[in-house]
Amino acid sequence: MADEINRKILRALHYSPRASFRLIGEVAGVSEQTAARRYQALRREGVMRVVGLVNPEAQGLARWITRIRCRPDRVAPLADALTRRPDIAYLGLASGGSEIICMIHSPVDAHRDDILLRQLPKAASVLDVSIDLLIHPFGTDGISEWGGYGGHLTPAQVDLLTADRPPAPTGPHDPPTAEDTPLLDALADDGRTTHTRLAELTGWSKARVARRLEALESSGVLSYDVELLPEHLGHHLNATVWLRVAPAHLHRVGEELAGHDEVAFAGAMSGDHNIMVIVTCRDAEDFYRYLTTRMAAVPGIDAYSVSIRVRRLKQAASLIAHGRLVPPGPV
Repeated sequence: MADEINRKILRALHYSPRASFRLIGEVAGVSEQTAARRYQALRREGVMRVVGLVNPEAQGLARWITRIRCRPDRVAPLADALTRRPDIAYLGLASGGSEIICMIHSPVDAHRDDILLRQLPKAASVLDVSIDLLIHPFGTDGISEWGGYGGHLTPAQVDLLTADRPPAPTGPHDPPTAEDTPLLDALADDGRTTHTRLAELTGWSKARVARRLEALESSGVLSYDVELLPEHLGHHLNATVWLRVAPAHLHRVGEELAGHDEVAFAGAMSGDHNIMVIVTCRDAEDFYRYLTTRMAAVPGIDAYSVSIRVRRLKQAASLIAHGRLVPPGPV
């Protein structure tokens, strides 16, 4: 699944998740039919999913980075219960399987117990919980941007893919309405759902679908992410690096790290460490190389610690089951 054509198709989707197969094929050097067939195979095998994501801020929600230390013999049922909650994303097991790391969407003024603890299954499995606020995501759109799989495109090809990209939103978010629910649900299942199909699901005209999508995208309410399983692309080590950086260097360091191909996500957070970085590498030696070369070359990092993620269970909009990305089932 990981040949150069597939990598270029993934890279094209990275820049333009809803690009036509004609355009994707053009930059990947294949026909429109081949691009469509390759994409469908990647999606069918659970290697990748293009999903539409609603910005939590548009719903009055903040993002909380949560670490739950558990008894190793009780972590599995607890993690399984948490993955099924719609307010929880990016959940995985670390520290040899005894720690759950996840992101929770909850109001910024919520009481700590309301965020998580009162909703945990009643058990003596939880030993310790830390909850810190994600203050600012770095990089474009603040979503996952791991690009370590290769398939790099020329600047001209990137320009071709991004020519119609709307400008970065500057005004307040326009909250989604109840009428938007069928539209957003369909895009959460498949971010490349066509205007024709969206019109069927919503009962709207295609013109109205196009106008509403443009409004949601341009206001920053709706964005698209290409969720990947790095293991299928030869990258088997996933780590969370917790950094301590002086406030004067926080933005520069975060933005520089977010631009690294090895980094899937970087964000400023509260707590003892003020930057969280998700890193994906081929293996332990590749991770060591990244730490001692690219990350070490970024000035302003005062201290760090590492949590090796031994198992990923949930992305932003997908569960990970039997080595495949799958849509979440009913809550």
